[in-house]
Amino acid sequence: MDEKVLFKLVNDVSIKYFQTPFADEVVFNHRLRTTGGRYIPSERRIELNPKYVTEMNGSELVGIIKHELCHYHLHITGKGYKHGNKDFKDLLKLTNSPRFCAPLPSEAEKTKYQYRCRTCRHVYKRKRRVNLERYRCGKCKGKLVLMMTEE
Repeated sequence: MDEKVLFKLVNDVSIKYFQTPFADEVVFNHRLRTTGGRYIPSERRIELNPKYVTEMNGSELVGIIKHELCHYHLHITGKGYKHGNKDFKDLLKLTNSPRFCAPLPSEAEKTKYQYRCRTCRHVYKRKRRVNLERYRCGKCKGKLVLMMTEE
């Protein structure tokens, strides 16, 4: 998908859900890793993660676009456009936009170690090794035991 097609998609979503055309810039940012997109108010630009086009279905991309358009339209109208603002939360609900994007399959949970509490049987998944002599279960203070390791 090139940026002309991306602009048309963003403009179509803007007209459909916000009844206002999108008049500014939208680009792919290949450096985004942990987020689906971001809105930069000072430049009035939306940046999207291109991995969501290749790895996820179209509805996830449209959800990310709707979320970023909520920031955009509230900003250009002078209302609260940040995540904590009531205006933003209300517009998310009104347009049925997601608050967070789903994690990418390529960035799926990369756990190497699984620990289980001997008392309450709660399972902890960790990327790094845990010192079993020093750490206990956070729920019941029981001893932890290593279940699985992938090395």
